[in-house]
Amino acid sequence: MKKIVILSAFLSPLRSGAEACAEEVPLALEGQYDFTIITARMRKGLPKKDKLQGKIPVIRVGFGCTFDKWLFPFLAPLATRKLKPDVIHAVLETYAGLALVFCKAPKKILTCQTTNRSLLKGLIVRSADQVTCISRALAEIIQGLGCNSVLLISNGIHAAELADAGLNEERIPGSVLFVGRLEKMKGIDTLLQAVAKVPGVTLDIVGDGSQKELLQNLTTDLGITDRVQFLGYLPPESLAKHYARAQVFCGLSRSEALGNVFLEAQAAGCAVIGTSVGGIPDILDHEKTGLIVAPDNADAAAQAINRIMEDTDLRNRIQEASAARAQAFDWSVIAAQYAKLY
Repeated sequence: MKKIVILSAFLSPLRSGAEACAEEVPLALEGQYDFTIITARMRKGLPKKDKLQGKIPVIRVGFGCTFDKWLFPFLAPLATRKLKPDVIHAVLETYAGLALVFCKAPKKILTCQTTNRSLLKGLIVRSADQVTCISRALAEIIQGLGCNSVLLISNGIHAAELADAGLNEERIPGSVLFVGRLEKMKGIDTLLQAVAKVPGVTLDIVGDGSQKELLQNLTTDLGITDRVQFLGYLPPESLAKHYARAQVFCGLSRSEALGNVFLEAQAAGCAVIGTSVGGIPDILDHEKTGLIVAPDNADAAAQAINRIMEDTDLRNRIQEASAARAQAFDWSVIAAQYAKLY
């Protein structure tokens, strides 16, 4: 059985959306390949050796502190060398990507996930035998760094689970949902300003981040505290129910390599509004599988929210078309594409 090492600086319980591929692909292909995941330890309470969901071996390198992410590019290659893999697959062109530069294997694969980092990116992408990107916008950046072998493979979702949630929950009239990190790049300030312009709609904000207090203060200043809830982090089961109850999912990102939350919202049957940046247009076909507005434009966002709330036919068409298309992004489909590379 072919031996494959997955490099990912972060893994559950510290994983974010960018690292999902490092877990979901080996879980979907378990039994077809001999996987090992190498990650940074980051916390003393995390074991050096573990198994992901009791199935995939995990090796954590480092001392159990946040500095481990900086050590990862140097410690991970040492751990990888002992395993003598046939394939090394690095997920994210930052710490894991730099580790890949120092690794040797018959085949090296790099999955690029971010449009926000440029440090050593050219060196990193050119060190791989095959580069994959999660969106066309990111692929253009990578090709501009002199890497011609770029394959487009999206991130995935658990489409069936989200679709089931959409069938089992009732939509709440006038409800808008946002899911993501509470950071400036996500444009949540613009979303709050847009909600303030549309009387009667409510907004649930799921996630945490450095801008939480600032955004709560803005909610107060806009006089909409009675219509906005900050729910913090929610586990996947609870999050699926929130997707299923919302009429509209609205993400007004200023930058976004792809945006898995848009796919998740579509799979659960939300009508989705997004911006014309990064990989979002790969997901949203304007007026067919969603509505697209310019970033930093609260008026346009408010008009889109109001339109999709009032036009039942448009909302239903978007919900049906996007829910059907989201099935093509199930992790089983995405993992099969990686299997061809392995």
